[in-house]
Amino acid sequence: MADIIGVAASAAGGGVFGIVGSLIGRVAGLVETRQSNTQERARWSHELELESLRSSGALKVAQEEGRNAGLAASLAAEAAIGPTYHWVNAVRALIRPVLTLLLWLITATVFLGADMLARSQIIETTTFAATAATLWWFGDRGRPAQRR
Repeated sequence: MADIIGVAASAAGGGVFGIVGSLIGRVAGLVETRQSNTQERARWSHELELESLRSSGALKVAQEEGRNAGLAASLAAEAAIGPTYHWVNAVRALIRPVLTLLLWLITATVFLGADMLARSQIIETTTFAATAATLWWFGDRGRPAQRR
C-alpha cells in the first residue's frame, strides 16, 4: 500500500510541477513577446530618427562630433596622468601592442600546438580576442574615407 501511495504522490507531484512549468513557460513567453515588441518599437523609432538625420546631412556632423569628442576625452585622460618617469611612459605606450601580440601568439599556439579537444574548446575565444584587440587597436586609427 505504501508503494502505491508513493507512486501516486510522485505522479501528483510530477503533474503539479508540469503544470507550474507550463504556466511559467507561458508567462515567460508573454514577457518575451512584450519585450520584443518594445524593442521593435525602439528600433523603428531609432531608424526613423536616423533616416531624418541622413536626409538632413546631420548624421555626418554627428559622427564627426562624436569622433572629436572621443579624441578630446582620450587626450584629456592622457594629460591628466601628469609627468612621470620615461620608462613608465614607455611601458604604458607598449601595453596595447604587447597585449595584441600576445593574443596572436596564444592563437598561434592553439592552432599549432594544442590537441584537437583542447583546440576545439578554446579556438573561438582566442580568435575572437585576438581579432577584437587588433581591430580595436588598429581599426579606428585613420580618418574615414570621404565619399564622393
